[in-house]
Amino acid sequence: MRRDVGSRALLAGAAVCLVVCLTLWDSAEAQTRGTGSPTLQQVVTSAMAGRSGTAVVVEVATGKILATYHPEVAARRLALPGSSIKTFTLIALLDAGKVNEQTTLMCKRGLTVGGHHLDCTHPDMKQPFNPTTALAYSCNTYFAALATRLTPTELRGNLLKYGFGMPSGLAPNEATGSVALAGIQAELQMQAIGEWGLQVTPLELVRAYQKVALLSRNHEAKLDPVFAGLEGSVAYGMGHLAQPNTAMKVAGKTGTSLVDEGSWRHGWFAGYAPADKPEIALVVFLEKGNGPIDASGVAREIFGAYAAERSQGVSHGVGH
Repeated sequence: MRRDVGSRALLAGAAVCLVVCLTLWDSAEAQTRGTGSPTLQQVVTSAMAGRSGTAVVVEVATGKILATYHPEVAARRLALPGSSIKTFTLIALLDAGKVNEQTTLMCKRGLTVGGHHLDCTHPDMKQPFNPTTALAYSCNTYFAALATRLTPTELRGNLLKYGFGMPSGLAPNEATGSVALAGIQAELQMQAIGEWGLQVTPLELVRAYQKVALLSRNHEAKLDPVFAGLEGSVAYGMGHLAQPNTAMKVAGKTGTSLVDEGSWRHGWFAGYAPADKPEIALVVFLEKGNGPIDASGVAREIFGAYAAERSQGVSHGVGH
């Protein structure tokens, strides 16, 4: 009897994964067939070949999936987002009036929060960070310190506003992430840098960055540091390996997150392009990867392929 129950559970799980996989794959393939050019999907597949994880490219204007790799992972893999969440922490701080573009802090590089060593890995800058450069260089010290100006409810509310803790709507039967309410200061600081109290799927993260991309087209001046920081991350900061060798500029954020299973890390890159008028958003998630190196490198290949298609006049139905 137990064996029968277990078999049925395995079959049900396999069926869910099959539905998710086929739905997302069909969506990407339909977009590819519509353009007459399989280049973007081929490059996503090639860039991720042999890697454990997923990559998803969506159209900013509509949220349609243009290309994907391991779609079942995109829909059902839950993990900490790491520093890719700092974009939304900064939005929360700016929206609440807790920081502005002149708010500076000198990075001490060494950082321990809640018993976790979270030392900064960016270059030693020898000068204080402001919100733009702190995001570009992904300074843990800056975000952990200034996050204490937010209440746990303010931070959690902003994360929920951008779709975390709920299905993205991009696939059927997708897993749902969670956003905890911090109870102590260490939890608040860890959540602000994506290392506690957050579980997200890659689809949730790409949907959130799609919203940021849309917001970049029309936003209040007080949010300028967010978009300047995302562009700076790729232009000169921790995400610089994501910039393809093209005139098309990219904006985005890296992340390298803790895991519950061991001492390794997962790598993330989330962003959009073109930086000045976004048409696509993407997320790269790599098991046992590194955001500034591995995930950014995959993103560069994908952005490069998209830039090449744009220059050749290939349309994915993206609104201009």
